[in-house]
Amino acid sequence: MLRTVASRLLANVTATPKPFLPVRAFSSTAPSMMASAASDSETIKITLPESSFEMYKTEERPSLDVEISKEKLLDMYTQMTTMRRMEMAADGMYKAKKIRGFCHLCNGQEAVSVGMEAAITLSDHIITAYRCHGFTYTRGGSIKSILAELMGRADGISRGKGGSMHMFSESFYGGNGIVGAQVPLGAGVAFTQKYLDNPSVTFALYGDGASNQGQVFEAFNMAKLWDLPIVFACENNKYGMGTSANRSSASTEYFKRGDYIPGIKVNGMDAVAVFRASEWAKEWTSSGKGPLVMELSTYRYGGHSMSDPGTTYRTREEIQHMRSTSDPITGMKTLLIDHGVATEADLKAIDKEARKVVDQAAKEAEASPEPDIKEFFTEIYAKGSETPSIRGREPSETHYY
Repeated sequence: MLRTVASRLLANVTATPKPFLPVRAFSSTAPSMMASAASDSETIKITLPESSFEMYKTEERPSLDVEISKEKLLDMYTQMTTMRRMEMAADGMYKAKKIRGFCHLCNGQEAVSVGMEAAITLSDHIITAYRCHGFTYTRGGSIKSILAELMGRADGISRGKGGSMHMFSESFYGGNGIVGAQVPLGAGVAFTQKYLDNPSVTFALYGDGASNQGQVFEAFNMAKLWDLPIVFACENNKYGMGTSANRSSASTEYFKRGDYIPGIKVNGMDAVAVFRASEWAKEWTSSGKGPLVMELSTYRYGGHSMSDPGTTYRTREEIQHMRSTSDPITGMKTLLIDHGVATEADLKAIDKEARKVVDQAAKEAEASPEPDIKEFFTEIYAKGSETPSIRGREPSETHYY
């Protein structure tokens, strides 16, 4: 549906369009970036601003020159627009009390997940915290499965047992509810990759609020000690749960927090910059140079969760300023129009189709039944494991006090 619309648009600007891409996506968000492309070219050459990257303890840096295909740019716009619509639908469902419990939305942060996904493959791994809907989508989860999971329905991606915090898909180890706990788990995934001599990388994402957790620094130590292929990616959206970063952190230069680990700070509102940085980070870590700390400077439009209005510790003017000057979708739209990839009418067609697709998925998710009571006992053990041989599976009559 959405990809069919985007494919038709691409056919209008390229003589021999290629088959449309799968879930991978790509975008530009910085209004100040320079780009050039002939109207009949299949690629666009972009020069990112110098401010896109800031380095720590390394002379190497990603190239500012990026050449990207038009089909990837359209795919990026489609994904980010769909993701935004999906989160807006979740917002409405929560306010209608169709979603209960926690719900952490990623409105404003779409460039991070989509740009990162564009640089890697499903042989690479991602693990993140509870603001995970966008990553679940880019890793292959359907809109229906995500919304159904939020409502605790059987068709949810975790069969209705995980909710907003716990979603999983291929090579994606989900959102995790314990603040910062996913970081050492990510180090464990990277250890396995190195142990098995698997030439892939793990991105372990955490927020600025989680950056002060002790287990994050413990994971840094082990990763550097063993030179694990892991990128510690801090999504710095400027605020933790009701507290600004500069009120909770003695140092807000999170890309320097690794101390003995090199770091890079990236404009996380620019998906092209995120793509290029993630591509470079993958090459760095998978080539045996050890771990990397990446700070993605981004911004969330809503509160920390649905219970947080997000306006008691920051002004509405600040939020509106970020929306009007740095929105990743708006920036992508400008790039597509300015360089002849699509017209404004074309993009409105994609927007309209995104709304239609999300609305339909929401209806199907809501129609999904609640999980059977038997689901309480599934996914306890790994598939194929011989459960009778697992120690502690059955209660013992012997007690030790």
